[in-house]
Amino acid sequence: MVDAPPGTQPPKRFRPRLHWELVLCAFRGHELVGTDAAELSDVDAIFAREDAAGTRWYRCLRCDSWLVLAAQVAPTRPAPPARGEIELPLRGKPLRDKVVLRLIAINRGFHFVVLGALGALVLVFAANRATLRETFFKVVADLQGGTVAGHAHARHGLLHELDNLFTTSSAHLHLLGGVLLAYAAVEGVEAAGLWHQQRWAEYLTFLVTSSLLPLEVYEITNRASGLKILAFVVNVVIVIYLLLAKRLFGLRGGAAAEAVESKRDQGWEALERASPPLPPASEAPPARA
Repeated sequence: MVDAPPGTQPPKRFRPRLHWELVLCAFRGHELVGTDAAELSDVDAIFAREDAAGTRWYRCLRCDSWLVLAAQVAPTRPAPPARGEIELPLRGKPLRDKVVLRLIAINRGFHFVVLGALGALVLVFAANRATLRETFFKVVADLQGGTVAGHAHARHGLLHELDNLFTTSSAHLHLLGGVLLAYAAVEGVEAAGLWHQQRWAEYLTFLVTSSLLPLEVYEITNRASGLKILAFVVNVVIVIYLLLAKRLFGLRGGAAAEAVESKRDQGWEALERASPPLPPASEAPPARA
């Protein structure tokens, strides 16, 4: 069975599948080859064709759309480049994986910045706690219309939280700051590895994210919030994607099966499978996708 070009397959499920090729072409434009060539031949028919009327059709190497462009008045080369000179854009599963992994990398990069800033703030606070104590309580008491005296007896609200913070030992604050910075470093390593689509980063992200899910469930159970629930859902989706789509730990055939699936969607063979046959000169040009 011949594979239909991306973007032309009828949906197999009730919810249509997202075609990453079309999304990327919408933002970056189509990948066309041979638009600057003086002549086209049958060898070039996989990405550029000319009908009997002299109309030229160019195929996007990413999304398989065929576009009509006017012939060059002053072409810069006699013929399109050979296949070995063309760098094919990602498509199919390799393109989807790159986009999704980079989205996860951006998420981890955000965590890196936030946790790093919090860790540094905790350490700075621990080093200057005695200096900041009275200033903090005076400002908050003035804002609340109270007095500095009696802040130690506050049992609720911001004064109570500040009292707990200032009475926490320096050792605990140093430990908290160190943990936050260490976690930020791990998130930064994950972000860099996922951005460059490294297999080890996928395993690291899966292990770290899945290990924190029980803690997130505990936090939601004790004090639920919309942000906590959203973060939990995002992390669950990431874990499921890495485990199933990236076939970690040998699941669904492991890395070997993933390589076969990626090869099916990428390269000149994939383009040839999705190419319409070359029509006789008397027939109309291929239908536009």
